[in-house]
Amino acid sequence: MGKVYLVGAGPGDPDLITIKGIKAIKQSNVIMYDRLVNKALLEYASEDTKLIYCGKSPDNHSLKQEEINALLVTLSLEGQTVTRLKGGDPFIFGRGGEEAETLKSHDIPFEVVPGITAGVAAPAYAGIPVTHRDYSSSVAFVTGVIKDSVDEDEYWKHLALGPETLCIYMGVKKLPEIKNILIKHGRNPNTPVALIHCGTSNQQITVTGTLKDIVDRAREIQNPAMIVIGEVVKLREKINWFEEVAQDKHIPELMH
Repeated sequence: MGKVYLVGAGPGDPDLITIKGIKAIKQSNVIMYDRLVNKALLEYASEDTKLIYCGKSPDNHSLKQEEINALLVTLSLEGQTVTRLKGGDPFIFGRGGEEAETLKSHDIPFEVVPGITAGVAAPAYAGIPVTHRDYSSSVAFVTGVIKDSVDEDEYWKHLALGPETLCIYMGVKKLPEIKNILIKHGRNPNTPVALIHCGTSNQQITVTGTLKDIVDRAREIQNPAMIVIGEVVKLREKINWFEEVAQDKHIPELMH
């Protein structure tokens, strides 16, 4: 019987992976890695380690989730030590919970190695703290992709006047609808918004605006991007730091 490590690779900057995550990569026979994992992290693997790409883009999945789950089981039953390397944190919109359920149902040993999620790291690298004593005492991590069975209006209604900061994953394509629903249910149209493309990497681009004009400004960037909505976005003007550091620091590009 093998073993699986569900490892969070962090948001882009390879220095942000945990020491335990690197140890898992080094000792694995197989690494199954996602699209937004920085390719520099694969250099920690041994030369004979098998690398399997499991990347998913909005319109193209190299492997379906069911196929990934089945492969984890198959490799483990062959006696392989597998690192499932996922962007960000495996349990925050990473479907790591589903993979853990599958492994548990087959009595396969596994460990979860948390990672820094983009919802915290991307804003931080853009000079935006997701909480601040003067601006926000609550934050919600939200996905822009929801099941067909969920009422979209109701989904966003309770968020419109709920948490002071919203960090929205996978929401760029639906930004026009999200913006309209939030304003419809009472969010101030002048609420500051930031879009952060490829946060923490040397490809990072940040665009700011307000709910009422962010859709037009969003044309300046591409996926993947983190959406941050809330008064904390105002702080970017004061504490933006990464762009200056990035000029003197080479960070390997994200894998696409």
